[in-house]
Amino acid sequence: MPEIESKPVPNFVRNIVKEDIKNNKHDGKVITRFPPEPNGFLHIGHAKSICLNFDMANEFGGNCNLRFDDTNPVKEEEEYVRSIKEDVRWLGFDWGETELYASDYFQQLFDYAVQLVKSGRAYVDDLNAQEIREHRGTLKQPGRESPYRDRPVEESLDLLEKMRSGDFPDGSKVLRAKVDMASPNLNMRDPIMYRILHTAHHRTGDDWCIYPMYDWAHGQSDSIEGITHSMCTLEFEDHRPLYDWFLDQLGIHHPQQIEFARLNLSYTITSKRKLLNLVDQGHVSGWDDPRMPTLAGMRRRGFTPWSIRDFCERIGVAKRDSMVDVAQLEYSVRDDLNRHASRVMGVLDPLRVVIENYPEDKVDELQAINNPEDPDAGTRNVPFSRVLYIEKKDFREDPPRKFFRLGPGREVRLRYAYFITCTDVIKDEHGEVVELRCTYDPATRGGSAPDGRKVKGTLHWVSAQHALEAEVRLYDRLFLVPSPAAEDDYLNALNPNSLEILQNCKLESGLRGAEPGSRLQFERQGYFCVDTVDSAPGKPVFNRTVTLRDSWAKIAQTQGQPTKS
Repeated sequence: MPEIESKPVPNFVRNIVKEDIKNNKHDGKVITRFPPEPNGFLHIGHAKSICLNFDMANEFGGNCNLRFDDTNPVKEEEEYVRSIKEDVRWLGFDWGETELYASDYFQQLFDYAVQLVKSGRAYVDDLNAQEIREHRGTLKQPGRESPYRDRPVEESLDLLEKMRSGDFPDGSKVLRAKVDMASPNLNMRDPIMYRILHTAHHRTGDDWCIYPMYDWAHGQSDSIEGITHSMCTLEFEDHRPLYDWFLDQLGIHHPQQIEFARLNLSYTITSKRKLLNLVDQGHVSGWDDPRMPTLAGMRRRGFTPWSIRDFCERIGVAKRDSMVDVAQLEYSVRDDLNRHASRVMGVLDPLRVVIENYPEDKVDELQAINNPEDPDAGTRNVPFSRVLYIEKKDFREDPPRKFFRLGPGREVRLRYAYFITCTDVIKDEHGEVVELRCTYDPATRGGSAPDGRKVKGTLHWVSAQHALEAEVRLYDRLFLVPSPAAEDDYLNALNPNSLEILQNCKLESGLRGAEPGSRLQFERQGYFCVDTVDSAPGKPVFNRTVTLRDSWAKIAQTQGQPTKS
């Protein structure tokens, strides 16, 4: 993949890093990390964090670690690890030799825990999960101390070793930090550090039966790696005092945590739990379904790495949460594909056209422009014959006012070809139009008349003799409302028309050899991508990436909905 260059845009995170370098903080080093949990596929929200962390490191000559926070073996799978690495590479980033895992530090984290127990800052608690919740208190009421909080240090150390050795069943004991049960910050009310899970880990196997909680492992992992700037989304702001407390108690390297607003995208859900429900309940075909906001799904749909990185730069990095209009993401991919995607003609709902004055055995090779935005893209030859296909919607037997396409007695231009005039309409026994009879003007080859006459309509078409019959999938937004997460049941907001499968589409013959993943513009239709899963040699399946224009803006206006958030 060619290197993708980012355009540095001022934001408060970049300003902090610049100031730190100026003041020689962290000895002028910049070491960041992208720390995904391997419990699902990455989505568009993760892309913002990936771009921020890797771009900061690249811009200032530092390094960005890829570290998997694999502390919960119940939900983690090697499949997710592979998909995450593929997604980060696809976006154009390279972590070099720093592919790391929280599980690399399991022994060190345990040693740190022993250190806190010995200093009287942690204890083994026998309360069960429900009892711990009841003791925790509320935002208005302080918590209550566990009766085991003052357990002697030696007893807690002995119990911790037995937990480590597998002497106790799941849920029977936990290790908790001894902080402050009256703190207004609930995260500080003696948080759990370790729980017992007799479950094999995807990397460490059965070596461990106690596993660190995320809040215990995260800050210490950053410290072990020497992270200088630990960038997190805003929901971790209330966790920062706890991370600071752990680091201060241990007396180890203290990364600088910086919180930024997460990406909230309209008509989209990014909760891994809810995305997993969509997969498990069959609302989508999998994590890589092209309707999913996962990077795997977006890649399969035809989004480009540049478009996603451009989108992340355009929306910027803010300190306050807000809703970003999905139209901005669609703008970025349209902008990229408009400049780079080859144009082809494809008829999605075909209507047969017979040009009666065109010789039966003749085939013209007409020259078509591959991309008017890219002169270096050149041209291609498109076959033209007596029998063609046009779109059904491009013909009206009784054309309304301002309908400038084909109708009885009307003349239109065929793209790159000739002027044609409709002379007869053939219907089936149900009165449906099944064929048009037309004549053509040989003098209009290339789409212009030597006598200077003008036509208002220009139609795309495909030669019937040469057409590739293919499946085309029209993907649309998965949800009907701008904020599906705010609904009582987000599943009720699913768009029943988010996928329409068309089976008998007629496409240019040159698309028979289209490679999976290649991106194209079907003229007048939209941008499409050859599906990487269901395509077969000589039988490509095409996924619509995005329409040529933002049709949802018009729909929202007619329904009285805001088009911008």
